Amino acid sequence: MKCIEDEIPFEIPEGWEWCRLNDIYNFIDYRGSTPTKISKGIPLITAKNIKSGYIDYTVDDYISEDEFIKRQQRGVSKQGDILFTTEAPLGNAAIADIEKFSAGQRVITFQHYGIQNELINYVMLMFMLSNFFQHQLYINKTGSTVEGIKAAILKTLWIPIPPYKEQIRINDALKSAINLIDNISENKESLSISITKVKSKILDLAIRGKLVQQNPNDEPASAILNRIRTEKEELIKQGKIKRDKKESIIFRSDDNSYYEKVDDGMVNCINNELPFQIPKNWCYERIRNILWINPKNTIDDKLRVSFIPMTLIEEQYSGHYKYEVREWKTCKKGFTHFATGDVAFAKLSPCFENKKSAFFENLENNYGSGTTELYVLRRYTADILGRYLLYFVKSEYFISRGKSTFSGVVGQQRVDKEYIFNTFIPIPPVRIQKRIISKVQSIMDCLSEIEASLS
Repeated sequence: MKCIEDEIPFEIPEGWEWCRLNDIYNFIDYRGSTPTKISKGIPLITAKNIKSGYIDYTVDDYISEDEFIKRQQRGVSKQGDILFTTEAPLGNAAIADIEKFSAGQRVITFQHYGIQNELINYVMLMFMLSNFFQHQLYINKTGSTVEGIKAAILKTLWIPIPPYKEQIRINDALKSAINLIDNISENKESLSISITKVKSKILDLAIRGKLVQQNPNDEPASAILNRIRTEKEELIKQGKIKRDKKESIIFRSDDNSYYEKVDDGMVNCINNELPFQIPKNWCYERIRNILWINPKNTIDDKLRVSFIPMTLIEEQYSGHYKYEVREWKTCKKGFTHFATGDVAFAKLSPCFENKKSAFFENLENNYGSGTTELYVLRRYTADILGRYLLYFVKSEYFISRGKSTFSGVVGQQRVDKEYIFNTFIPIPPVRIQKRIISKVQSIMDCLSEIEASLS
C-alpha cells in the first residue's frame, strides 16, 4: 500500500473523490491499426474530426463493413462515449454523437465501467477540457515536432468525481450556461450585422440630404461650383493642370429639370441619369468637373513624407490609416501621390467594396505616396469638405455602382476609371456639409461604442 497524499492535486468538496482515469474508464485504443479509407461506408472519426467539445464532420472518411467488424475486436465504441485525441492535436475531446462509427488512429475511446448512470459523460468531458486536466497533459507529453501522450501515462492522470446527484446539477448548470453563451454569441453576430447596416444607411441618408435639417437661407451649392470653376481656370492659366476635353456643366433649369452642357455647346436633359432627388439648394456634378483625380506632387527629393501601402488603410467606416516615413526620392516614382486634405479610396477588389478609403490629415510634411491601387481626389477649394467627400466614397450608392463596373480576372478586378470620372456627386451647401459631418460622427461614435462592447 502506497501513500498518495502528496500526489492529490487539490482539495475537493466533501463527498467527491479523486481517481485516476483508468479507474473509471475502459480505454479502447486503435493506435497502430491503420484503416483503409473508402469514399462511402462506416464513418471513421479521426483526430481531425475531434475538436474541443464537439465533432466536426466536414472531414469525412469511411471504412468498409468488413474492416469495421475487424476493428471492433479491440472494443466497440458507442454513441455517448468520450473520444479523446492523443496527438496531432493532443487533448481534444468530444462525445460521440452517432450510433455506428469507428474511431481512428490517435484517438482513444473512454467507455465507463458499470451501469450507465454512474457517471455523466458530459460532466467528465468538461473536466477533461479544463485547464487543470490539460495542464496534466502538458507536463506529461512527449515529442517536440508532434506532441503526444502515452496511453500508460494517460491512464494515471487524476480526475475528480462528484456524487451522482451533484453531477446532475453540474450537468444542468453547464448546459444552461453554454446555451446562454451560444445565444449571446448569435445575438452579438446579429447585432454586429445590424450596426453595419445602420452605418451604411446613415451615409445613404447623408448624401441624399435626409439626415440633417435643410436651411433655404444657406449659401447654395451653386456658389461653391462657381468658385471651383474659377480656381480651375486659374490653374489652367498657370499651366498646373490641363483642360479636360470632356468637361461639362450641370445646372437646374427653371422647369426644375437638370441639364448638362458639354464642351461642344450641346445641352442635354439628364433627369433620367441622376440617381436620386436632392434638396433645392444642393447641386449635382460629375467628379471629373469638380475634383482633381490622381494629382502629382512636385516637392523636394529630400523631404520626408508619409508612405501608405494598402495594408495600412483600415476597412469599413473608420477612415483610419497609418503610415511609414520615407524620403520623397525613394517613393515618388511608381506610386500614387497624395497630400494632406486629399481623399483616397481603393480601386482593386475586394479592397474597394470593403471600403478601404481615407481622408488624409496631418501627413508627414503634408505630403505622401502609396500603393498604386488607389484613386486620389484632390479638392480645388475648401468648399467641399474632405470628410463629406469621404462619406460619399464610402456610401453604398458609390460602392454598389462601382462594383457593377469591375473588369479583369478574378482576384485582380478593378473599378472602371470612367465610372470614377463620370459619377454624379451630390454637393450640399458648406454649412449643411458641416452639419452632416457632425451628425454622422456623433452617430458613428455611438455605434462604435456598442461594437466595442460586443468584443
